[in-house]
Amino acid sequence: MQTVCMPRLALLQSRGFPTKDGAFEHHESLIRKAASGGSAIIATQELFLTPYFCTTEDPARFDLADPIPNDYTDRLGALAAELGVVIVSSLFEKRGAGVFHNTAVVHDADGTMLGCYRKSHIPQDPGFEEKFYFTPGDSGWPVWSTRHGRIGVLVCWDQWFPEAARLMALGGAEILLYPTAIGWLPSEKDSLGKAQHCAWETVQRGHAVANGCFVAAINRVGTEDGTEFWGQSFIANPYGEVVARAETGDEQVLIHEIDLGQVEEFRRIWPFFRDRRIDAYAGLGQRWTAGTP
Repeated sequence: MQTVCMPRLALLQSRGFPTKDGAFEHHESLIRKAASGGSAIIATQELFLTPYFCTTEDPARFDLADPIPNDYTDRLGALAAELGVVIVSSLFEKRGAGVFHNTAVVHDADGTMLGCYRKSHIPQDPGFEEKFYFTPGDSGWPVWSTRHGRIGVLVCWDQWFPEAARLMALGGAEILLYPTAIGWLPSEKDSLGKAQHCAWETVQRGHAVANGCFVAAINRVGTEDGTEFWGQSFIANPYGEVVARAETGDEQVLIHEIDLGQVEEFRRIWPFFRDRRIDAYAGLGQRWTAGTP
C-alpha cells in the first residue's frame, strides 16, 4: 500500500523592506510562525531580501546582489534544520563580474542546500526592467526530492511558459512553486487590471491540470515605485481548483495541507503523460514555424 504524504505548504506573502537584514529578520518570524502552524514546506516571494529594484535601470542596484552561498543562505539552512522544514527562498545572485541571476534556493529539512534554480525566462516591460539585471538561467529544470515531497521551483515570468512546468513535471515534481513579484501599473489597473490578474492565475491553474500536480504562486504586496503588487498568492490542486488564496493588499502566511496522493490519483485517471505524442513535437524546438521558408 502506498504511503500518502500530506505536508502543509506555507506561502509567505509579504512586502518589500529597505534593508536585507530587516527583510531577513521579518521573514524569519514568518517562517517560525508557519512552522509553528505545522507547515513542512515554506516558500518566500520573489527577491524577498530586497525591494523590487527592477522598476528602473540603475547600475548601482547590482550592489544588492550576493554570491551563493552566503550568510543569508547559511542562516536559512540553520533555520530549516532547527525547525525540520523545507525552505524555498528567492534571491538576487552575483555569479561573477557582470553576471547576475534571479535565483531560487532550496534547503531540505536537515538544513542541506540541495541546489538552486536560476530564472530562465526574463521579462522586459515598463516597470519590470529585468533584462538589464538578470542573465537567463542555465540551471536546467531541476526537481528536488525533499523530506516532504518532490518539488520544482520556477520564478515569476516562468509562470507563463507551459514548457517549463512540463519539464519539471516530467522530472517528477509533485509541487511546482513560483516565487513572484507581479502587480499593476497605475496607468493600466483600471482598464486591464482585472484581465491581467485573470490571465496570470488561469495559466498557472492550467499548468496544474496539464501536469497533474499542485501549483503554488507566492506574490508580494505593497506599492513600490508606483507598482502595486496584487498579492493573491494561491495554491491550486491537480484539477486546477484554487484550494487556498491570500488577500490582495495584506501580508499573509497562507497555509494549506497538500494531499500528494492526489497527484498519483489524478495522473492515473487522466494519463496525459501516457498520451503525449513525443514523436510529433519537433516544432517546439523552433522559434517560429508559420511562414518559415
